[in-house]
Amino acid sequence: MKITSETAAIMNERFGHDTLIALATVDGDSPAVRTVNAYYEGGAFYTVTYALSGKMQHIAKNPKVAICGEWFTAHGVGESLGHILLPENAATADKLRTAFASWYGNGHTNEADPNTIILRLRLTDGVLFHHGTRYEIDFT
Repeated sequence: MKITSETAAIMNERFGHDTLIALATVDGDSPAVRTVNAYYEGGAFYTVTYALSGKMQHIAKNPKVAICGEWFTAHGVGESLGHILLPENAATADKLRTAFASWYGNGHTNEADPNTIILRLRLTDGVLFHHGTRYEIDFT
């Protein structure tokens, strides 16, 4: 089923803030998974990462990704939105700075580095569990 107002509200409540998710990419014929801080909005998760990281190298070769966290699993497409300070990224960057405020300025993120980018994980389909109900969601 397409995402509904009910499932959108659950997704926003559960993931519309700094949350940890497992992000899986494909490295050749092997899966690779790591935990990332992410923020959900409008059918996608967003994170700040490094353009030269292993995950971005994998996504450049094969943009298909899978994620899971907090009784939710999904498939999607990883997309670099480019440097965090690009004018077109200003609104998203502001949301990420707010969502990640507890750790964002601790020296881990260097916005002056042109390789500091926003990664969007645009969801295609997923399974959400909430209070004993299973929701199969089509995000396309």
